[in-house]
Amino acid sequence: MLAAPDLLSAKARAVIQNPDRSIYVSAVTAVEIAVKTGIGKLEASGNLCEEIQSRGLRELPLRYCHGERLQALSPYHADPFDRMLIAQAVEENLTIITHDKKFEPYPVSILWT
Repeated sequence: MLAAPDLLSAKARAVIQNPDRSIYVSAVTAVEIAVKTGIGKLEASGNLCEEIQSRGLRELPLRYCHGERLQALSPYHADPFDRMLIAQAVEENLTIITHDKKFEPYPVSILWT
């Protein structure tokens, strides 16, 4: 969304830009960015927290119940960060915006990019 907004579908862009919608960014995403930046798989600015706040996005903390939900998920997808995001979305009844087809088997609402 931040690095390549032109890659979003028109529907995803409209949802994200709708001021009547709350858009959450998971703490899991911050951890994934930190890990991938640290091992050289990703380049990211150090101002992402400020960027998220300036755009009116809401932070979604990782809570204990999310870990319990993660434990109950079937292992269709091996990526631990994506599985944590799925667990949060299921537990909080949120929609995930993604292009990753590996999310399909999970009982989560998806808005495709």
